[in-house]
Amino acid sequence: MIERKSGQSIWRQIANDISDSIRSGTYPPGSKLPTEAELSLQYGVNRHTLRRAISELAEDGVIRVEQGRGSFVQEHVLDYLVARKTRFSDNVLRQRRTPGGRTLLLAEEVGDPSILKQLGLPGGTRLVRLDRIGEVDGRPISVGSHFFPAAKVPGFAALHEELDSITKVLTHFGYGEYTRRETRVTARMPDAADADHLQQPRNRPVLVVESINVDQTGMPIEYGFARYAADRFQLVFES
Repeated sequence: MIERKSGQSIWRQIANDISDSIRSGTYPPGSKLPTEAELSLQYGVNRHTLRRAISELAEDGVIRVEQGRGSFVQEHVLDYLVARKTRFSDNVLRQRRTPGGRTLLLAEEVGDPSILKQLGLPGGTRLVRLDRIGEVDGRPISVGSHFFPAAKVPGFAALHEELDSITKVLTHFGYGEYTRRETRVTARMPDAADADHLQQPRNRPVLVVESINVDQTGMPIEYGFARYAADRFQLVFES
């Protein structure tokens, strides 16, 4: 309730009220707030006053404002552990959140020379490529491209369609104990497709994580190239 003679500025009361609504779950993490016009009508103020409140919430990190899209409740950042055995679902479940995802592309192709080099394979080798969106609590957090030597995982596509899990498929082929040999992290702006998949503007950077996983003998079994929404995700390296 806004009290115009309370001694506290109207915009501050509005900011506090929206913060209370976020804490109570009326606006859950990742959700979009009502439009400026709707909030101005709700609080009986002009847009200038409303924008001051929104600006304050954004400065405090309570919400984020996306040009052309609106204002969104800031999400909880996922601590993603990078260790010898790095598994997406395990990392998410460890924080009592719900993992999920969907497949964008699953195909066999002649490997790009740069990717074959990462896997230690000769030119012309065929790879299985899996492009997939990783989700946490139903919200996209990553777009990953995974590459596997086709000769080592025959029938990968059918198995993945059935099991919907990279780890379960690799376990089927005897590589369930695969470990992380190398992780490289950079940052860049997303392309249009990645921004769309991650539901974020193109002017917000993504974390790019390249990884090589190896089997029990130390031979590369997977090369990964994942793009993560930087405001929803942070890497934690196990020492």
